[in-house]
Amino acid sequence: MRHIVAIGAVFVAGFAIMVLEIIGARYLGRDFGGSFYVWISQIGVILIALSLGYYVGGAFADRFQRAAFLGWLLIPTGVFTCLIPNFAAQVINWIIMRHPLDRPIPAIWQKLDPALGSGLIFLLPCFVLAMLSPYMIRLAASNLAQVGRISGLIYAASTVGSIAGVFVSGYILIDRMALSQIFRATGGLIILLAVMCLVMDRWWAKSAEGTNQK
Repeated sequence: MRHIVAIGAVFVAGFAIMVLEIIGARYLGRDFGGSFYVWISQIGVILIALSLGYYVGGAFADRFQRAAFLGWLLIPTGVFTCLIPNFAAQVINWIIMRHPLDRPIPAIWQKLDPALGSGLIFLLPCFVLAMLSPYMIRLAASNLAQVGRISGLIYAASTVGSIAGVFVSGYILIDRMALSQIFRATGGLIILLAVMCLVMDRWWAKSAEGTNQK
């Protein structure tokens, strides 16, 4: 049962990451244009967030070993994601308006400005979401003999969630919802994931107590 819950958590996290990546690129394209550089920036920033999240999540998992720790990180992350429509326009406007209006934007900044915008808006939530995979491996693997199998299950579930996020955001959400609504719905999903981690922590703690008493 512990494995199933962990797989469900990383599936949701992978789904949310890809929704933020796809919808985020669409959002950035409104101001930076639908150029190749926007997609390169968004993909690159998300990959940076994933690599940092995997590393930091693994380190925190060894130190804290409690799902509640993830829950308390995910709550502000979900709120941050819900508020993206409220502050992202000002962030992007600052990036654009910092260039003098009486001269063309240098070619290097035409390439890097979308990366700056993506980093300021999307790096943090994707970084925290990426922490779930190594953390859940640590929590779900009850002994060393299971680590390889659990690792494969966790990363497979995260990838399947990401695949679902790509197709759902690209084929369904963009057609049926405004971008601001998608961000808020994704933030709500992250908050639900936080609650799931808090409940999971209490459930696993009680299970451990019951095992120790036998």
